Amino acid sequence: MIQEFEFSKTKIPGLIEIMPFTAKDNRGLFIKDYAKETFKSNGLDYIIAEVFYSSNRIGTLRGLHFQRIKQQAKLVRCLVGHVWDVVVDLRKNSSTFKEWISFDLTEENRKEILVPTGCAHGFLAIEESIMVYKCSEKFYGEYDDGIFWNSKELDILWPLDRVGGEKSLIISEKDKNLQEFKDFIIKYGGF
Repeated sequence: MIQEFEFSKTKIPGLIEIMPFTAKDNRGLFIKDYAKETFKSNGLDYIIAEVFYSSNRIGTLRGLHFQRIKQQAKLVRCLVGHVWDVVVDLRKNSSTFKEWISFDLTEENRKEILVPTGCAHGFLAIEESIMVYKCSEKFYGEYDDGIFWNSKELDILWPLDRVGGEKSLIISEKDKNLQEFKDFIIKYGGF
């Protein structure tokens, strides 16, 4: 069985859901989740500068992250396990400014998303998982920033019941101290 690349637009401009090329036979799977020419022929001029992986225990919540300057578009996929992934549009001139969309990314469905610059990204590990982020710009610690995962102004409906509730969340100290959305707006006004 061969599954060709499929690119699907979402309600957030530039946020693309992708089914990678997959070949399956009696040996298992062969997956190609990025091909410069294929992306370009589908209107995505995307080049990878750095690749990161994260290993996540059930209940790990990462985000909502972005880079203030030298923003990174991210091609994100769950290699092992299951995550509930969320993207928030922070582009003040976008028709979907402040809106969010979620995706179930799993080892089984092999879906990936291309997160455009100007958006915040985060996820909740529903199962033990490994995530890969293929970024269009290198990481700059001095520009690393984010919005608190539970910012009231965004009203993201995190599926906390799937991991044992809020008391079961595993969140870094950095992410516990991210700014509220209203503070991001006061500081930056959006991107």
